[in-house]
Amino acid sequence: MTIFNLPDLGEGLQDAEIVAWHVAEGDHVVTDAPLLSVETEKAVVEVPSPRSGYIKRIIGKPHERVKVGAAIIEFADEPKADTGTVVGDLGAKPTPAAELQTPATPVKGVAPAPTVAASTRVEVSPAVRALARERGVDLATITGTGPNGIITRADVERAVATTAAIPGDGPVALRGVRRSMAVNMARAHAQVVPASVWDDADIEAWWSEHCDVTSRLIRAIAAACAAEPILNSWFDAVAMTLQTHRFIDLGVAVDLEGGLIVPVLRDIAGKGPETLRQDLDRLKVAVRARSVPIADLRNPTITLSNFGTMAGRHAALVVVPPQVAIIGSGKASYQAAPQDSGVVFRHRLPLSLTFDHRAVTGGEAARFLEAMIGDLQKPS
Repeated sequence: MTIFNLPDLGEGLQDAEIVAWHVAEGDHVVTDAPLLSVETEKAVVEVPSPRSGYIKRIIGKPHERVKVGAAIIEFADEPKADTGTVVGDLGAKPTPAAELQTPATPVKGVAPAPTVAASTRVEVSPAVRALARERGVDLATITGTGPNGIITRADVERAVATTAAIPGDGPVALRGVRRSMAVNMARAHAQVVPASVWDDADIEAWWSEHCDVTSRLIRAIAAACAAEPILNSWFDAVAMTLQTHRFIDLGVAVDLEGGLIVPVLRDIAGKGPETLRQDLDRLKVAVRARSVPIADLRNPTITLSNFGTMAGRHAALVVVPPQVAIIGSGKASYQAAPQDSGVVFRHRLPLSLTFDHRAVTGGEAARFLEAMIGDLQKPS
């Protein structure tokens, strides 16, 4: 095999954007060493080498979108253009102790060059170093958040976000997550007929400053889907079919500096709260590191947006087809409520439900929201 094509990255992905090459023409690579990083709709994925050999030709430039199955690299049968670089050995050669401890012989009239202790070296993998070089990020300015202070891909992405173009720099091409968001929102606007219903749930029975609101919302969504299963459906407007799902695969919107990513919690009704919390935490870590598997981003049956962790009470949300519903949770507040004995104050959680009115009736949506409120108002 001399020509290597962009492999199928899973779940029906059609193309990807080249982020950075980790090899150069003439390099010798070993099997499974990273050749390049590509950005899919939601994640950055490293593509490994299928074989050992010399790189004859690199096909495709950074920021270029490449179709799955298209040629991306050509291997040479003979090492005709060996650059002396072996890609795949991630361990750096240690500097001899004598070189670190013994200064060079000083030359009269010339100040000795400053020495740098080994402990000040930037710890980073070749893949992340290549990404930083491609994005124009100085690794010396980044504090690593990985194990033992290693700089991660997420650290580089954060640095890119904080140095984004300021007004007056001209238009900036949308890439990666931002591009995917623009495409999906335009598709949703063109296809869905949205309608929204809003209400509040009295959560005084279990509210505290440190309570797990997201877990309670997930439980309430499972209860509401049991009451009105039609909102856990996909609608096909071309075939005019409605597929109601047996399992509830909940998309959970995660806000990042570079855009919005929606990982999927599988079968929320069939798992206990501890398992769901573990799954959610795992997905959030993977999303922020831009290493979430493509399979964990595909085919949600209904979506939750917990925007109340920031601000806002109610929202007219966007339903992304083929889903027919999205639930929003706003910022909880302490409100006065009339009772026979007078006025009392209660914690209340605002809820928003936007649904595709082509497939869901107003009555079904209202009963779904009613079931959510009923579950949220129960004690823990």
